[in-house]
Amino acid sequence: MAADLGISTSYMNLIERNQRPMSAKILLRLAEVYDIDIAKLSPKSDAKMVQDLARILKNPAYGSYNISNAELRDSVGVSPDFARAFIALHSRAEELTLRASMRDDPLADRGKVELLEESAGAVENVRRFIHDSQNYFGAIDRAAETLAKELGLNKRQPHTALTVRLLDSHEIKVRIVPAGIIPGRLSQFDPHGRRLNLSELLPQSGRRFRIAYQLGLLEHRELIEATITKAILPSKEADDLARLSLANYFAAAVLMPYGKFLKTAQDNQYDVELLTRRFDTSYEQTAHRLTTLQRKGARGVPFFFVRVDMAGNISKRFSAGKFHFSRYGGACPLWNIHACFQTPGETVPQVIEMPDGTKYFSVARAVLRPESAHGQHAQMVAIGLGCDLKHAGKLVYAKGRADIPPTPIGVNCYLCERPACRSRAHAPINKKLRFDERTRDQSIFRFEG
Repeated sequence: MAADLGISTSYMNLIERNQRPMSAKILLRLAEVYDIDIAKLSPKSDAKMVQDLARILKNPAYGSYNISNAELRDSVGVSPDFARAFIALHSRAEELTLRASMRDDPLADRGKVELLEESAGAVENVRRFIHDSQNYFGAIDRAAETLAKELGLNKRQPHTALTVRLLDSHEIKVRIVPAGIIPGRLSQFDPHGRRLNLSELLPQSGRRFRIAYQLGLLEHRELIEATITKAILPSKEADDLARLSLANYFAAAVLMPYGKFLKTAQDNQYDVELLTRRFDTSYEQTAHRLTTLQRKGARGVPFFFVRVDMAGNISKRFSAGKFHFSRYGGACPLWNIHACFQTPGETVPQVIEMPDGTKYFSVARAVLRPESAHGQHAQMVAIGLGCDLKHAGKLVYAKGRADIPPTPIGVNCYLCERPACRSRAHAPINKKLRFDERTRDQSIFRFEG
């Protein structure tokens, strides 16, 4: 093997024992001689684990350990299960620490405590499953793209084509019904009556989405079930939620077929507003779809996506990159995901910098969800979309904004260690607090280190 690669036997031996790195030259030679897919030698899951470990080791609790990135890569390469166990253990310790600090505070927001209790349940397990899959499910995506081609969605009215498919192939009629017929619901499938009832409150984009969702469950249930089985989720509730999530994924992939959607996005510099018009989808559906463009050989910008309500609660989050979301609590108040509520309908750009120095370009837009009638409270949510700053040049929103100074933010107040932050609402959980009666800082919370 050493002769094939053009190196000495002793050097080959050192590489095999992880005592020497494999250079790009040797790696390319290896791929050429043995016809190996280089991507398989460095799986994304390993790279993600190295990133997660590096982030964790920046915690002051591990300050006495000087562990290099090379050591982290070696650890993950030699014992990936041990690395996963350490990451899981740290996450659990962090969660318990935060839970204890909130329970000790009689004024703590009980909603956040309940969220922590839920974190080990179905919602968090499914979120982790989707995140570990980089929010991309190739087999389901291709099946949806095939259906879109069969229906000729690029030539026909999507609502008509989807409705006809449901009727001709499954003998199911689609009805637009008064809101009072299905009170409190936007859609309801009646398998015995062979009807899919859609509320009149649903906009056209929502109606098409629900029909495509139903087709996914009817025509590709086995594929969806196989994906869920492979995930090995811990409960029936998690399986049920995963099934719903994957059927939603299928629906989005039908209305925005991968190849056509990616090309349109790239040709128009990921202009979300234009994409919503081109594919006749909602802003939220379009922004979410942008996070799924991770097909091998045809990848888009690795976006992260977040949906936040006016109270600051994160109700939806996905990431095709390495952006770190908090598993509990809200987002940093300095992120413009909150400020955009002051200018609904306007896309607001921002460069943000995390405590570890990584920078992201993000846009936020407040949108009104239309599924309401007179007398019902209209729900406004903020949609945040962003990517690593190195990809910003590909986005229409970054034109003329290359010099925007970054806004330093944190994951949330509990996990942020930035001192003198005027927007801090809670003390960091891993710092020892100090108080001085003779001075008044910008933040009431002064801490060591």
